[in-house]
Amino acid sequence: MSTILNADPAELAKFSELAHRWWDMDSEFRPLHMINPLRLDWIQSLCPIAGLRALDVGCGGGILADSMARKGADVTGIDLSTKALKVAQLHALEAETPRIAYREISAEALAAEAPGSFDVVTCMEMLEHVPDPASVVRACSDLVKPGGWVFFSTLNRNPKSFLFAILGAEYILNLLPRGTHEYAKMIRPSELASYCRQAELDVQQTSGMEYNPLTKRYSMSADTGVNYLFATRKPI
Repeated sequence: MSTILNADPAELAKFSELAHRWWDMDSEFRPLHMINPLRLDWIQSLCPIAGLRALDVGCGGGILADSMARKGADVTGIDLSTKALKVAQLHALEAETPRIAYREISAEALAAEAPGSFDVVTCMEMLEHVPDPASVVRACSDLVKPGGWVFFSTLNRNPKSFLFAILGAEYILNLLPRGTHEYAKMIRPSELASYCRQAELDVQQTSGMEYNPLTKRYSMSADTGVNYLFATRKPI
């Protein structure tokens, strides 16, 4: 087995520098706080998570992991950013979040250690930050039980997403720090669908997410041109 870590040191450093701001609702992570209820409700609509074992891959400061635990799931969050995990752990302690644990481990390493251990696996806003996204998709498939759900969200790669997600969000509206996303690392839905098929995950549903700069609100939509989500399932 390869010992090469599927992570970009520059990406880890970038998010580590901002780690202390994960739970500041007015910080660079405000968009994640704004979209979190939408993606959690979408997950819940397909797979009610109360009482299930859930894994959040690339959990960062724990925004999604924490909210899943509060919905009754037994949650493990994993990431390779030491600082972000410390923030997540501290927040869980301060907020007295039940049924949650964090580990500094890659998806691939955990898949080798504990395959088929989770009912639900989430991997949100993470695939566009790693050198080999297909490897993460395979690991997520290995980690989920037969019949279990795996949810992904990422950014499309096309002129519209460059305009909205990079120029608009990072340079004009200042919703995100400049350099958050690299256009070349964005993933077309057709590419993610291919990764899923190769990993024996069946795509059950797709959804888009849009931002309205006038109302300053996000909403789920049928438009997968920029931000999009995949709900996939491991065959029994």
